[in-house]
Amino acid sequence: MYNILFICYGNICRSPMAEMIFKDLIYKNNKRYKYSCVSRATSMEELGNPIYPPALRKLEEKGVKVEKHIATQMKKEDYDKYDLIIVMEERNKRDVLKIVGEDNKQKIHLLLEYTNNLRTIDDPWYTNDFETAYELINEGCIALYNYLERLEVQNEI
Repeated sequence: MYNILFICYGNICRSPMAEMIFKDLIYKNNKRYKYSCVSRATSMEELGNPIYPPALRKLEEKGVKVEKHIATQMKKEDYDKYDLIIVMEERNKRDVLKIVGEDNKQKIHLLLEYTNNLRTIDDPWYTNDFETAYELINEGCIALYNYLERLEVQNEI
């Protein structure tokens, strides 16, 4: 099983959106046996809270199956538990490094690194632009899924 951890600041918007979108992809492609994913926060601000209502509405509007979610914070030991740690922006990457120390195994990546257009995903909690956040996260999740499928074909995972 290849394990992926999606990270954002509060774990109520971007990272749970990525988790649900990626799970939707693996379920629809019958890859639940191959990949798993969860999401976490780098901060403690939203711990215990569900997906932010506008993010939840956007996922439902797009037909993405949403599972129960409660915001949790990343722990140092998560670095060893997951094969990839996917962040939404450079700030998330810096915050993850504060938690885990070093990225000796090169596990930490921006979600949109897997696309042909590297950029960050702004926090829709601040921008109130859940449509753009959804589109970018969806693009990144599809590109990540395709990347992992290529690795699987090459027997690298």
